[in-house]
Amino acid sequence: MELIFRETQPTDVEGLFIVRTHTRENTVSREHLAVLGITPQSVARDMASGKMKGWVCLDNANLVGFCNGDSKTGEVLVLAVLPEYEGKGIGTRLLSHVVEHLRSIGFGAAWLATTSDSRIRAHGFYRSLGWRATGEKLAHGDEILALELNKPARPMTRGT
Repeated sequence: MELIFRETQPTDVEGLFIVRTHTRENTVSREHLAVLGITPQSVARDMASGKMKGWVCLDNANLVGFCNGDSKTGEVLVLAVLPEYEGKGIGTRLLSHVVEHLRSIGFGAAWLATTSDSRIRAHGFYRSLGWRATGEKLAHGDEILALELNKPARPMTRGT
């Protein structure tokens, strides 16, 4: 297994949807993503405009994980890794790339929405990397976590 990490390219869009709809936890169907306004066309448009920037992980030519950030709001939009690649540090590295991008364009903090259910891996994963609950929750129950970016970066060593 030779993993390659690189910025997301327009040709990766279909692979993003394949990975996102095949995660072990928090799986989302293409139909539900479309209801939310997330389609291959909207992702390609946001990438082309610079609003969204992301990184992918490839195993040979196969896209196995990705993370996207919103360059306008400082939000980490999504982090997804195929189940068979969990626990190898892929999610941590992808998240690190997005966090560093947000820091480099001037954000003092990054934020994301995630489950408040401590039985779900994401709950502990983000907290172990220094993300902290803000006390805010979305209407559907996800909580908002934030990571201060104006401090020196904390090494991200835990895998997903």
